[in-house]
Amino acid sequence: MKSEEFAAIMVNFLFLNFKCLIFFITFAPETNNNGMFITKGLTSFGRYLMLMGRTFSRPERLRMFGKEYIKEMAQLGVNSIGIVLLISFFIGAVICIQMKLNIQSPWMPRWVTGYTTREIMLLEFSSSIMCLILAGKVGSNIASEIGTMRVTQQIDALDIMGVNSACYLILPKILGMMTIMPFLVIFSSATGILGAYAIAYIGHILPPDDLTLGLQHTFVPWFVWMSIIKSTFFAFIISSVPSFFGYTVEGGSVNVGKASTDAVVTSSVLILFSDVFLTRLLS
Repeated sequence: MKSEEFAAIMVNFLFLNFKCLIFFITFAPETNNNGMFITKGLTSFGRYLMLMGRTFSRPERLRMFGKEYIKEMAQLGVNSIGIVLLISFFIGAVICIQMKLNIQSPWMPRWVTGYTTREIMLLEFSSSIMCLILAGKVGSNIASEIGTMRVTQQIDALDIMGVNSACYLILPKILGMMTIMPFLVIFSSATGILGAYAIAYIGHILPPDDLTLGLQHTFVPWFVWMSIIKSTFFAFIISSVPSFFGYTVEGGSVNVGKASTDAVVTSSVLILFSDVFLTRLLS
């Protein structure tokens, strides 16, 4: 097939998709009104900004805030170290195997497997994919915890007593998660490299010296800081978005479960969009 024929086919295909999209927008039922969807999205975003404005205020009792801050760091971050280390170890081993079997060839240097393993673990997995995993674990925990307090009227009781419930409940979670997340990223990267060494020694995939040579080849320290900066932004998303869904939930326990699901999905989508933007900005 000539390039002109292929281009014509692609243009016709895109034009057909565009006509289908126009047809759907024009004749969609009123329940799927795009204007209502946009209005609902903007309303939710405005409520989120207002909640964050209440959250980032000076705590009324710094001593109590400090206790909650340490508690949230342990509950959200320290308790997640186990799953982070486990996943990172095996992912590092799998990446090393895949790179050796599918990329390594006589035409490439011996260090290419170690080099690609380091770059994947450092640039994307430890900062982005691991945050997606934590969005499911930590995000659902935050949304269900705050949502249960909302439906059981515990938050209303705090408001009646004159306590800034948003600052009291949400701010320690956000700051605690943003504090502990860089350490989780460093542990993840180190454990992934340890997994690569383990499979190199045990599985005899490649000589450990070649792996070491690749890990040390043209190392750029800025990539470590880039990973930490990205994970800090992701930590804010993981903690603030589920807090919003839990804080604004209405109804009973069924709605709490739905809010937890929506929080995880929204956090994951925002992390993916932010990953593209931050990678382009920091590279």
